[in-house]
Amino acid sequence: MVGAGLAGLAAAVRLVRAGRAVTVHEAGGRAGGRCRSYVDAKLDCLIDNGNHLLLSGNRSAMRYLADIGARNVLVGPAMARFPFLDLRTGLRWEVRPNPGRLPWWILRADRRVPGTNARSYLSALRLALADPDRTVSDCVGGYGALFERFWEPLAVAALNTPARTGAARLLRPVLLETFARGEESCRPRIASLGLSHAFVDPALEFLERHGATVRLGRRLREVDYTDGRASRLAFVGETVSLHGGDRVILAVPPSAAAALVPSLSVPEGSNTIVNVHFRLSEPARLPPDLPFLGLVGGTAQWIFVRGDVVSITISAADDLAAVPADDIARKTWNDVASALSLNRHALPVHRVVKERRATFAQTPDEIRRRPGNRSGFANVYLAGDWIDTGLPATIEGAIRSGHMAARAAGGS
Repeated sequence: MVGAGLAGLAAAVRLVRAGRAVTVHEAGGRAGGRCRSYVDAKLDCLIDNGNHLLLSGNRSAMRYLADIGARNVLVGPAMARFPFLDLRTGLRWEVRPNPGRLPWWILRADRRVPGTNARSYLSALRLALADPDRTVSDCVGGYGALFERFWEPLAVAALNTPARTGAARLLRPVLLETFARGEESCRPRIASLGLSHAFVDPALEFLERHGATVRLGRRLREVDYTDGRASRLAFVGETVSLHGGDRVILAVPPSAAAALVPSLSVPEGSNTIVNVHFRLSEPARLPPDLPFLGLVGGTAQWIFVRGDVVSITISAADDLAAVPADDIARKTWNDVASALSLNRHALPVHRVVKERRATFAQTPDEIRRRPGNRSGFANVYLAGDWIDTGLPATIEGAIRSGHMAARAAGGS
């Protein structure tokens, strides 16, 4: 296994559970990849490098957490509720899907997006039938209350790509696996203490308990191939020879995979996510069972609250990432202060995190470049949120790719 992000960890866990001997090599000094927590010296507390909202219907993520004994580390409401605020008007509402597959919630004004009617939600059918060339806006339109208050926030959050360019084909499975299955499958969930506590540390402990080896600071610089198979892995400082039954899963970024696997087609474009973490003088005021809030009409798109740390996320943020960090903090603090009734003039201590290659650009052109989990070489497999799982590049997509690669490589 090369790479200890979520895709690599998920593959390693599945292989270990199938009784395979596993060694994980990770180039960095810690596991987790883009899903990790760390103690920030400026804030003097633990933060995540980015914010992630999961849904109860994310079956691969939930299976992974069950495998590593961490199902209880996610928190969220007992029933599916999605709170929103329009910063331009001050209007607040909740989207509340109903139990069962028949979506009668769209008939209720107190459950659906304000300014919409039940008929407008039929645009979801066009998403379900979208061909590979269609964007989200092509299917649902690019204007109106439902677009501004539901489709655009959903598309940007799931695809890290604006609705006008984001591939409708990738939003379709998000809807089919969650909202289309009813309230039980779309309950929002976030990590209670941090991403590493939920997804990384328990996986490392599981692997250690079951005899797997995790080696950090091991950058793979080259793979040698002989007769259609990988024969040697050349790490910095060491070369590992491969034998008959050995298999390699490359759970690395697309550019790294392209450099290691001849003639491999991978997505080339990428989009940025900007996160800002504010350390308050006291815990923020949001309902305990709803520690997040969607924002419309501002710069920030989502607010997440964990005690006295308020974190915001801006997806598809290539232009914003070019702005100085302090300016981003001031701009987004205005949104946070308005949403949480705080003093907009009292900017707290903060940390701006710019993840410039957070995901590949999930456009129709780029999704055609996604490979499957087969590399073209008999004993080399691919994993990562950028391979063709049929899903967007999310935690769910990364973990599913790991499960797919493990299955192809001989795991259950």
